[in-house]
Amino acid sequence: MMSTNGFSTEEDSRGGHDQVCCLIDSGDRCSRQAGNASYSKRIQKTVIQRKLKLVRDDNVSHIYICDYHKNMIQSVRSKRKRKDSEDDRMFDQDDDIPEIDFFQMPVNALRRYKRHFKISTRPGLNKAQLADAVGRHFKTIPVIEKEALTFFIYMAKNYKSRFDQKFMDAVPS
Repeated sequence: MMSTNGFSTEEDSRGGHDQVCCLIDSGDRCSRQAGNASYSKRIQKTVIQRKLKLVRDDNVSHIYICDYHKNMIQSVRSKRKRKDSEDDRMFDQDDDIPEIDFFQMPVNALRRYKRHFKISTRPGLNKAQLADAVGRHFKTIPVIEKEALTFFIYMAKNYKSRFDQKFMDAVPS
């Protein structure tokens, strides 16, 4: 298995089918089977901010974590503290936005996304780093919901896979 500074390269980013979780939880090494979720720098930052007692075991050559720890980290990420009033909390949209696990996507799809949107990164990224870069970019794409729904309904009603130019020109901005 190839590794660079303890982080996996693209060649060994197949997932944790025969690997154990790379985390130490409250001083005890986790013995659960690792899944496809990786312990990226962004996740590590979340763990530190939320003061979770999780540390990556430096003796392990991969960065894959078990589903238990993945769910634990995701649950504290979604519980955002707000300073707003109780009435505003009803309309907190952060809870409605699903988290997309780009690490589940094939490396080729991540590379195509990166190429399509011309995302500049350093060469030789491993799958976890590439998924992290794509995820950061994806969150910055603005979506006009009314327009997206209009296009979706048009496509569904007309069994189309591409827009007609005349329809695109007729939609008010």
